[in-house]
Amino acid sequence: MTRAEALLAAARAKGAMIATAESCTGGMIGAAITDVAGSSDIFDRGFITYSNAAKTAMLGVRASTLSAHGAVSEEVAREMAEGALERSGATLAVAVTGIAGPGRSEHKPEGRVCFGLARRGHPTWVETVEFGPRGRAGVREATVLHALDLLLQALDG
Repeated sequence: MTRAEALLAAARAKGAMIATAESCTGGMIGAAITDVAGSSDIFDRGFITYSNAAKTAMLGVRASTLSAHGAVSEEVAREMAEGALERSGATLAVAVTGIAGPGRSEHKPEGRVCFGLARRGHPTWVETVEFGPRGRAGVREATVLHALDLLLQALDG
């Protein structure tokens, strides 16, 4: 059973609906979920917010947060996850923002990805994972798998 199939089963069992807010993965998390037949039972929508303007317009990420912390930050991941939850019919939302590469940004290394997980009735949880310089495809693939694991953990916990 793939992670996405396990997620579908767990979300069905809990009656959960999922939303995604993606930057560096460009919709790959939503695609992984919707690759599984029957995913419409548990997947509400995905927000692909690659630019800062999209993060603000679609998810309500504050310009002041982007200015103070940069797009790749736990603060932005938190606001992305919370915005996806508020703007959807989901009960659980995952957000990702990171540096897929190749190469680093001025202050942040390739492979740094910030995750946010928002659940109705629970505090929003955030973390930063340093996947390292795996190349663009490697960072994005690792990010998708980690996001699916976070969703599964939230449903199990």
